[in-house]
This record gives sequence, structure tokens and C-alpha cells, in this order.
Amino acid sequence: MVFAQTSPCDVITTRLTLDEYRAMEETNPERHEYRNGEVITMSGGSESHSAIASNFLIYLGFLLRDTDFRLYNSDLRVWIPEYQCGTYTDLMVVNGEPEFNGNRNDEILNPMLIVEVLSPSTEAYDRGDKFRKYRSIASFCEYLLVSQTEPYIEQYHNLDRNSNDRWLWQVHSHLERTIMLHSLNVEIPLTEIYRRINF
Repeated sequence: MVFAQTSPCDVITTRLTLDEYRAMEETNPERHEYRNGEVITMSGGSESHSAIASNFLIYLGFLLRDTDFRLYNSDLRVWIPEYQCGTYTDLMVVNGEPEFNGNRNDEILNPMLIVEVLSPSTEAYDRGDKFRKYRSIASFCEYLLVSQTEPYIEQYHNLDRNSNDRWLWQVHSHLERTIMLHSLNVEIPLTEIYRRINF
């Protein structure tokens, strides 16, 4: 079986039914994104990528431990019905109980905050088509794109929960800065996100 690579060169795709894809994901050690029948192999992350995602999860998990917010790492897929797309985030937060796709317990429908740690092979997709797909999710209202090569985070926050076309963009590029996560009403210092990361 041949899968599409995330590399822009020599992309080869195969088509699977949704049931075939889900069965494959339950046993395959690699992760794959499902895009309306096409299956794309997700590239592995670097040590910095993993450490940044873990730092985020640990610190945010501590801040939200006594709230109704729930944090999930990259083990669960987000299902995007409008695009028939199943994808993995580096971190997502749900307000209250997770809404699952039908009777599945591995596909979430209602993320409000999504964090993606950028990689060279996926950065353009994370900024472009993936963000557009995420914006079709009614609960989704905040997006963070986190560089792993320098202290640099782009934050998008939806200013109008009744629309998906009024997003405020803000850049955080100094370690002494603190990011206000509007959807969660908490602040997180860049020093915690980039703890023990060497640039």
C-alpha cells in the first residue's frame, strides 16, 4: 500500500474508504491523515518538537487542572465533517465533555484551542489548508503556531463566535513575553513553552 508523503516532491496517493483508514490507524505505528479518501503519512517529529509539545501540555494541564477544560495530546484525531478529514493536532483543548464522532472514542468533534508545533514538512499546510479546515469547526476559536527553531509563536483568536471570518493575529517573539489564551482565560509564559530548548 502506498501513501502520500507530506514532502512536496513526488507525491503519491492512495484512496481508502473511511472504514479501511480507521482500521489501519488502530494497528499501524505510523499516523496518517485522512483527506476525503486520500491517506497522507504524518512525518515524525524532532526532539525539540516533542519537548515543546510536552512543555505546553504539562504547564497548561497544571493551569487547567481544576476547570472543566480537557487537554488532549496527539493520540486523538480531530474529525472535520465538512471536509471529511481526520487529522492529529499536537495539542487540543475541549470545553467540558468531548463530543465524539458517532460511536467512536478516537475522533473528537469539538476542539476550541488547537496548538501546532511547526515542522518544515508541514508548516505550509498548518498555516493554510489545515487552518481553513479547522475554522469550519463551530467550537474552534483559538489557534497557536509554535516555532521549534526560535522563540516565535503566532496566535489567532476568533473575535466573533458567530462567524469564522474575523480572526485577530498576534505574534509573540520574545522569551520574556506571556501569551494570554483568550479561550481559556489563562496566561502562559514563553519561557515555559520553550523550557530547556536550545536554539
